[in-house]
Amino acid sequence: MEAKALEKLVKYYHENKISHAYLLETNNLEKCFLELKTVIKQIFCQDEYSEKCSKCNLCNLVEQNYLPSLVIIEPDGMNIKKEQVLELKKQFSMVPIYTKDNIYVIKNAEKLNGASANTMLKFLEEPEPNIIGFFITDNANNVISTIKSRCETVKVYYDNHELDINSINNDTYKDYTDVAINYLYKLEVEKKDVIMYNKDVILCKFKEREEIKTIFKIILIIYEELLNKVMGFENKFSFDNLNSLCELDYKDILKNSLIRSLCREAEIAHKESLKEIIKHYEMVEKNKNQEIKKLKYALYDMVNQFADEEKGKLFTMGLSALENAFDTLDIDEGIENKKLWKLMQMQTEGD
Repeated sequence: MEAKALEKLVKYYHENKISHAYLLETNNLEKCFLELKTVIKQIFCQDEYSEKCSKCNLCNLVEQNYLPSLVIIEPDGMNIKKEQVLELKKQFSMVPIYTKDNIYVIKNAEKLNGASANTMLKFLEEPEPNIIGFFITDNANNVISTIKSRCETVKVYYDNHELDINSINNDTYKDYTDVAINYLYKLEVEKKDVIMYNKDVILCKFKEREEIKTIFKIILIIYEELLNKVMGFENKFSFDNLNSLCELDYKDILKNSLIRSLCREAEIAHKESLKEIIKHYEMVEKNKNQEIKKLKYALYDMVNQFADEEKGKLFTMGLSALENAFDTLDIDEGIENKKLWKLMQMQTEGD
């Protein structure tokens, strides 16, 4: 389903067809959560809901997270704890006052650990008629299977290409872009450990998961532009602030483990185009290596045919062409003929 799948939940609710629990699989956690809150407003709204609804008291309470019949649970540290689920059960043990139903939302459902998940299962296995649950995750593979199997899955995916090369040139993303450039400078030029930089700069300035994702999306865009620049292709990005990075060799960039790990993240924008660039450059590098092998083979063959052989060893006889060949191939006068043949064979391996 597309992102509009959430809108259908309002229809299901009013037709009494809504399930007791949904697993919302998404590629944009915060955006999905905000749209879910809009759905909840439409469910609870005392008037005819509209986007500009501000008169309805219940809608205001939902927006401010003050409605007693709406509980939102987020990870407390690394996980969602058992105590958080127990508090939810305690709060929902009472009949809702302001609304017909109680609704709970579990953000980052993959963060339910063994203890909290087991406690939540009792909620799901014996659902109360007036309780509706929403589990949101952008990492569905890590959601505990027993939770998955007891929820109806709704896939809420968004177009991830709204962040592109043109938008990161805008002032809107200036803070993100500045941090991304500094990150790359420390990683690629200064060769420093960026873990402390993550802590002192990125995590200090940006708290939300989506903000941090945005930084790494921009890093990928800049990587793509860097690769284009060092290969002489057209650039759309302004490199006024990237002069120090422009000296990087593309082979060093391709070897970087960060760029490869980012490319494995399905939600990262520009992943496919960056993969294509890497594939292209690796093919260029492979072809170049093959050409070098052919040239080296030709030099070995020249040495084999024209060098003076004495007792199975080869000498230049002072000929400048052979001296240059010996020097280029990094072999010494008096090399054994059988060793030369072995080196020649190495140039044909892998073809």
